[in-house]
Amino acid sequence: MTGISQHSFDTVIRNAHIATAADTYTADIGISGGVIVAIGRDLFDGREVIDARGRFVTPGGVDAHVHLDQPTSDGSKMADDFLTGTRSAACGGTTTVIPFALQFKGCSLRTAVEEYHVRAAGKASIDYAFHLIVSDPNEAVLKDELPELIANGYTSIKVYMTYDDMKLDDRQIIDVLACARIHGAMTMIHAENSDCIGWLTERLLAAGLTAPKYHGESRPMMVEREATHRAIALAEVSEAPILIVHVSGREAIEQIHWARGRGLPVFAETCPQYLFLSEDDLSLDGFAGAKCICSPPPRDKANQQAVWTGLQNGLFTIVSSDHAPFNYDDPNGKMLHGANGSFHQVPNGIPGLETRLPLLFSEGVLAGRIDINRFVQLTSTNAAKLYGLYPRKGTIAVGSDADLVIWDTGNARTIRNEELHHAADYTPYEGREVRAWPAITLSRGTVVWADGEFYGRAGHGQFLRCERPAVVISHPKTAVATI
Repeated sequence: MTGISQHSFDTVIRNAHIATAADTYTADIGISGGVIVAIGRDLFDGREVIDARGRFVTPGGVDAHVHLDQPTSDGSKMADDFLTGTRSAACGGTTTVIPFALQFKGCSLRTAVEEYHVRAAGKASIDYAFHLIVSDPNEAVLKDELPELIANGYTSIKVYMTYDDMKLDDRQIIDVLACARIHGAMTMIHAENSDCIGWLTERLLAAGLTAPKYHGESRPMMVEREATHRAIALAEVSEAPILIVHVSGREAIEQIHWARGRGLPVFAETCPQYLFLSEDDLSLDGFAGAKCICSPPPRDKANQQAVWTGLQNGLFTIVSSDHAPFNYDDPNGKMLHGANGSFHQVPNGIPGLETRLPLLFSEGVLAGRIDINRFVQLTSTNAAKLYGLYPRKGTIAVGSDADLVIWDTGNARTIRNEELHHAADYTPYEGREVRAWPAITLSRGTVVWADGEFYGRAGHGQFLRCERPAVVISHPKTAVATI
């Protein structure tokens, strides 16, 4: 260790069983100034020493699909802001979140970003970036605002094919995709056929079928399948890479597999709700099924296995939480229209930011479904690459931020909402046992969670300027191979 003197590190993590997306090995990690500055055997001590002997150490999670303090158009209010949401993330091993700056129709995209920065200011305890939601791709947005925002580090865009207040038609989607390709941004697509959903919803309501379980019947797999195929076609026309978000089951998976077989740069995201929840959860007694209303809805058990298979065979690029927290027993939350509100009036979304990594580590890695390197790819590295944050985030390497998770895999733990750190009044995973939980989480070298206590500080989290993703600036026909 020539040139490194004793006590030159702020922190040394000793005997770390390091797992990255590619390798697994044991070494010490030296941290200074919030950055990993050395990896090796028998490093000199730092001012703080953490012994990780016998424990996996992985990069901090990158949750690239979360909704925090996002404004709504129906009068509902999300339970988590940047204070409680990032606290919850840190306690579950996530050290970077990417929520959404939402443009309402008729409003400026640039103004939406400025207002979202105000919502985040001084509250985050971990680092964060912003995606852009484009709901009104007018000439000013496409020719002025989007190119400028992309150049300034907002290099990912989400568009919707459903929801009346956000959906775009096919021509508008092509315009956004072309703009993103030209200027170097990744486009995320919520793929569900809005007209089919509307038609089915009208008939269910006319028949008096309003309980939460009918949310699933209003959004069958075919509406996701059709929209996924159409999204792929629109991307092919514009020669733009896309990410299909929150893929729920077999039929959409088949469309993505077909596109990959044609060499198209189509990436895919899924979420824990499609691995651990099912249509049975929407059918809970009374109004309780509303707790699991999200879109697309949870499918049947066979589709859970199809999603696991997609994680195993490489079809899925990332696993995100799609954390969209609304309180259950709340007139501003799931009971916006009362305890007997119709399924189509219930705010869409479930909390899952804190439980994402423990669920996937426990039932993926420890259950033998995926290995630890695939876990790191799905929960950290690939998201950092897709959204222009790699290698600052998403890996354990000299020069990377010291965002690290030291895992406890020796004790079973039952998920209880009262022990979680979000502001939502429920978790859909209540009572589920997991065998993995972060023992220690470090954000840029600072311990923010350790042995059951949150040590983070509001304002520690920094806004991240994202680079143009390599998969976008590479030739679109070969982009898939770069992840």
